[in-house]
Formats: sequence, C-alpha cells, structure tokens
Amino acid sequence: MQRLDIGEELKGNDYPGRGIIIGKSGDGIYAVTAYFIMGRSVNSRNRVFVEDGEGIRTQAFDPSKLSDPSLIIYVPVRVLGNKTIVTNGDQTDTIYNGMDCQMTFEQSLRSRKYEPDAPNYTPRISGILHIEDGIYNYAMSILKSNNGNPESCCRYTYAYENPTAGEGRFIHTYMCDGEPLKSFEGEPKRIGIEDDIDKFSEILWTSLNSENKVSLFVRYINIETGKYETRIYNKNK
Repeated sequence: MQRLDIGEELKGNDYPGRGIIIGKSGDGIYAVTAYFIMGRSVNSRNRVFVEDGEGIRTQAFDPSKLSDPSLIIYVPVRVLGNKTIVTNGDQTDTIYNGMDCQMTFEQSLRSRKYEPDAPNYTPRISGILHIEDGIYNYAMSILKSNNGNPESCCRYTYAYENPTAGEGRFIHTYMCDGEPLKSFEGEPKRIGIEDDIDKFSEILWTSLNSENKVSLFVRYINIETGKYETRIYNKNK
C-alpha cells in the first residue's frame, strides 16, 4: 500500500467527515493518535472539544443553537489503564465498559452498528491504542451499512502489531461530500507521521477544509513512560 501525505490527502477532500489517525512517530518514541470532526449543518458546526479527565468530550459552543444533541455530543476519547480509546460517537463508552469487563475491542462493538441517520447511515469508526511494558499495538474498526442498505451491517477490524516508526493509519467516515454521503471504503489508509506533535497538529488543522472543519484532537504518548502531550484545536472560539 502506498504511503500517503496526510496533508495532501486532507486538502484533496472537502468533506471526509470525522477521522481517526493512529500510528507511531518516526523516532519510535511516541504512540500517536488524532481525531477530527467536521460539519455541514449549523448543529454539527456548533461544537468544540474540551478536556474531560484524561480524555475529551464534545460540547455545544452556543447552547442556544443546539437543536439535536443525540449524535454530536459524546466523549470521543477515554483512557482505561494502559489503553486509549478514540471513536466518533458514544461507542467510546461501549468499548470502555466492555473492555473493563474483560471483553475484547471487537467483542465490545458487537452490540453497536452504524448511526441511525438515514440516508447517510454514518459509519462508526473506532480505534484503540494499547501500551504495556514498552510494547505498543493498536487496532481500528469500522461499522457501516452495506452500500447504504440498513438491513445489513458490515463489521471490519484491523489490528497492527509493533507498528512501523514514522507511519500510521487513517480512517474516516465518508469518501467525500455528496447526497447522500457515501461511507468510507477499503482498509485504513497508510500515512506518514511526524516526530513533533506541534508540527503534525498544524499540518492536520491547516489541511482540513476551512469551511467544514470544526475541531481537532492530537495526542503523543511516550511508549516507555506512558506520559502524554495533547493538543486541541477548535474553530469556534
């Protein structure tokens, strides 16, 4: 699989929707993850990321403009011991609770499917980073309708053991803008990862479509110590 330039990939797509990146810095020191959200409606764009313990949550920037919180207000990032969970919906809690009861990442998601937002049936994308004793692995998942058919849910899980330094994987909800929005196809895209969190965060934020981007979260976790740095960008200020 060709390794893509994430900046060029984002610049070439006005509306990938919501996206998750997971990988490892080029120096091999950091486990890296990023999550961004975009929006086309007033309701979707009326959001910011705020820190919530070791994770983050979405909240309305202007509560008076919030019309439907059901699919836009949730906790995208939670930490369970040595595991960091990143998702595009309330399945973050499903994974957290399942794994807290000794279920696997994949087993925890068996009770969920795509979002009930016909006709788009937005895929649920999820990721988990596991760091223990200096060993780092990660996995990603997508739950989506069968080419827009809500009678069938397609479930895909991708696991990456001992990931290669300097690269990661990128998965997003939509192929591009459209009516209805077409679900992501194929396995997560192979991309390059920068060593520096500020450089990588700036590449992501400035490459996202200026009209549609809403918020960005980036975290670099030291694989040896577990200590992390976080960056949060919000269009609404």
